[in-house]
Amino acid sequence: MINKLGVIADDFTGATDAASFAAKSGLRVVQLSGIPSQDERIDADVLVVSLKSRSCPADIAIQQSLNASNWLLSQGCTQIYFKYCSTFDSTTDGNIGPVTEALMAHLAVNTALICPALPVNGRTVYKGNLFVFDELLSESGMRHHPITPMTDSNLLRLIESQANGSAALLDWHTVQQGCNATQLAVEDASVQGATFIVCDTLTHKDLDTIAAACESHRLLTGGSGLVGALAQRMTSTSKSIERFSRPKLDRKGVVLSGSCSTMTNQQVDAYKELAASLKLDIERVINEPNYITEVIDWIKEHSYRPYFPLVYATVPANELKQIQADFGSAASAAVEGLFHQLVSQLSQLEYQVSSALAEKHPVRLHRHCPLIVLKSAQK
Repeated sequence: MINKLGVIADDFTGATDAASFAAKSGLRVVQLSGIPSQDERIDADVLVVSLKSRSCPADIAIQQSLNASNWLLSQGCTQIYFKYCSTFDSTTDGNIGPVTEALMAHLAVNTALICPALPVNGRTVYKGNLFVFDELLSESGMRHHPITPMTDSNLLRLIESQANGSAALLDWHTVQQGCNATQLAVEDASVQGATFIVCDTLTHKDLDTIAAACESHRLLTGGSGLVGALAQRMTSTSKSIERFSRPKLDRKGVVLSGSCSTMTNQQVDAYKELAASLKLDIERVINEPNYITEVIDWIKEHSYRPYFPLVYATVPANELKQIQADFGSAASAAVEGLFHQLVSQLSQLEYQVSSALAEKHPVRLHRHCPLIVLKSAQK
């Protein structure tokens, strides 16, 4: 049984997703931006450390992840969860494979589950292939991602291309047979020498089965869906956990969106129908240091409405290409820098936590960011 869950997320958005799913189960959840000092103690059922390791050099991603793991273990976490995107966002060389291998060695485990599925958002796995709704990953909008274009849908091939071990499949028909059959299949694959076990997952019930079968594993990897299933199992199997009463969202807030994925573009378009929105002027973001003052003034002006105002740099693929042609990497760095300043300055003004373009699952943030940035910049 998991007594305390420690999550290492490879970006801020993913950390927020994981924390939100855990909080939905009623657990005490703390999300951290970066790794705290070793002597800092935090009382919570789930700790989520947000890194920026998705597409940085592999050696940096590994070191940051190991440091996060050490800190989580020092906090008494009995299970470590490496959280990456439900669309397996990574380059040809990593960083999912290298980080997973490093954590396995660090935690002295021989086999790790690969479970990115998030059925509630249309991310499912069948026969080892990752689907985005009805499309294979390689045929979805993710094939055009500017940093991590996903041109292969087969998770067994993907993880083997990034790491040294071999991959086996936990097939859907086995998962349908329940917890015991799933547990035996995982154990058998491990005995046969599999380093990675890719989990077929079509429904949330499948996630529940996998969570029950693998709750004793010291290391798990995947998307936020399995985090939610593990958290739900923690609340249902432990009498010592008191369900957390979520606070009312009755203060000021803001939604920040920087991802240019197809899905985020759709979310932004939908949210703009409900709320005041401000599209960032990229040239001004880069060249005008005082532009942030204008943005903050706009946020203040639109803060007292039924829906939190939206500040976004999310654009469709053709517009993104033009921005990259005009400004290169300076555009993404400038947007990220402005968002960082917004979080810092708005937190001083007591702006409210919000959640993924809908205010459903508030999460307590710790240290730098009492304001959650929704859909943080993925350039």
